[in-house]
Amino acid sequence: AGAAAAAGGGGIALHDFSGRLGEQRVHFHAMRLRDSLFLWVGAAPALASLAVAMCSPRDSIPVATSLLGDPSDTASACLAQRLGRCGSAGAGFRGGGESTGVGPRQSCFWWPWSHHPRSGGVRKTKKQIFVSYNLQNTDSNFTLLIENRIKEEMLAFPEKF
Repeated sequence: AGAAAAAGGGGIALHDFSGRLGEQRVHFHAMRLRDSLFLWVGAAPALASLAVAMCSPRDSIPVATSLLGDPSDTASACLAQRLGRCGSAGAGFRGGGESTGVGPRQSCFWWPWSHHPRSGGVRKTKKQIFVSYNLQNTDSNFTLLIENRIKEEMLAFPEKF
């Protein structure tokens, strides 16, 4: 369930969707630009954090960093890193999840989607990705629900991502 609008000429596509995850209604706003993707996740209008993930010539896992907000809150950076992809799908996969640094004293549990047990081979974006995660709940099970909802939408509307 979502409303979508695309602006012609500039290569910008806007896509809004939402879902009930557990007991909470979560809203998503995606803005696809030519070479990047901005993704906002929240329950109420706020921009408390912002992170970016991009490819590095030295690693198959995207490098992520916090741009806005509390640097000890890694939810935005971790989600940005997990949504990105560098090189071939699943490069660097070593059997389980990988803990990857996103900054000083920060790490994310990372599953390459093409190898995740519940992935279904979902294509991840190769673009620079900006993520603003504005929810209090950063529990790993809840963030997996967030990721799965985003993946569903990416499968249903790939042109919007």
